[in-house]
Amino acid sequence: MEAAARAERAGGGLPAWALGLIPLALIAAAIGAFALLGGPGLGERSGPPVEEVAVERTVLRPGEIELTLRNDGPDPVEVAQVAVNDAYAPFAGEREIDRLGSTTLRVSYPWIEGEAYEIFVLTSTGGTVDAAIDVAAETPSADLDFYGLMALLGIYVGVIPVCLGMLWLPFVRRIGSQWIVALIAFTVGLLAFLGIDAGLEGLEIAAEAPTAFGATGLVFAGALAAYLVLAAVDAHLSARGERKAGAAGGLYLALLVAIGIGLHNLGEGLAIGSAYATGALALGAFLVVGFAIHNTTEGLAIVAPLRGGDGAAAARPGLGRLLALGLIAGAPAVLGAWIGASAFDPSLAALLFGVGVGAIARVIVQIAPSMRDGAGRYLHPVSVAGMLAGIVALYATGLLVSV
Repeated sequence: MEAAARAERAGGGLPAWALGLIPLALIAAAIGAFALLGGPGLGERSGPPVEEVAVERTVLRPGEIELTLRNDGPDPVEVAQVAVNDAYAPFAGEREIDRLGSTTLRVSYPWIEGEAYEIFVLTSTGGTVDAAIDVAAETPSADLDFYGLMALLGIYVGVIPVCLGMLWLPFVRRIGSQWIVALIAFTVGLLAFLGIDAGLEGLEIAAEAPTAFGATGLVFAGALAAYLVLAAVDAHLSARGERKAGAAGGLYLALLVAIGIGLHNLGEGLAIGSAYATGALALGAFLVVGFAIHNTTEGLAIVAPLRGGDGAAAARPGLGRLLALGLIAGAPAVLGAWIGASAFDPSLAALLFGVGVGAIARVIVQIAPSMRDGAGRYLHPVSVAGMLAGIVALYATGLLVSV
């Protein structure tokens, strides 16, 4: 009490929130004065303006190519000309792009389906912005049929394969306890490969995202945020005593695995939807079969913690809970396909892939203790063999899928 009284006297009797606002007010006043005085001491700027423009989205309609440009540099940019395959083409749209602003240019050009095109946007200072169309195809219109097709595609590649993989639950319940460690290790290896795959995809997309929004940093920010949020939720549940051991603990771990896989499938749906919208995705039976085989292993990873272990009772959830786990893991592919096909944004995609990485990392931390042996070791012959099997299984089935 005496220390608090001395602190209050030192602050002139002001409340704590006011003391916290005083430095912020002084900083705001200093910045405002600096701006009003025109940056004294900096002198006049020399050299040409810095122009960094990125093509965020390309939409093809009959006789027209629509480009969405984002100004990623510190200075305004003015579009002067647009050329398609080295021939200037007329265009309409706002020519001036402010910092972090965007504009949509509608280029009149009689493109031919299946052909490749190189587009060059020339700025007023002579700079160029390049965009490539590998295979020209009309962008589907966003109507009910379109969203229905995206939902069906997400169900084909997300929900159905995961639910089919969960049919291994009776097998998991029948295996001996000596195999449960190997099965948990298989899940860890599979999730680790999923996390690495999501991270690489996120970094690849971030390379094309506007750097002003963070680009590569968005992947790491999303991963860190997802990990911390899941860790905070887990700590909150532990403090309230809502996390239980035994069967309830197995169901909780299965839910965590489903969440991690679901966030990964959200990014996977983004890639599928974007590829479909640009005509780079062939909706063939081989692709659907490839995804079915690839994602079936994810269903096995969800039901593995339900087996129990170390003397704990096996979890026996009802059909409703099993279906809920399958939807949590697979349904995000539908949402991702909708977003990717209708409003794909590289910055958002990089962030979501990072979220998937962070969630998967947290899930691995949660389930890894279940694969320890009697001596408390994480890495022993059985666990290492299980993890390698999970990595090989996901890699091998991934060779069947090409988006």
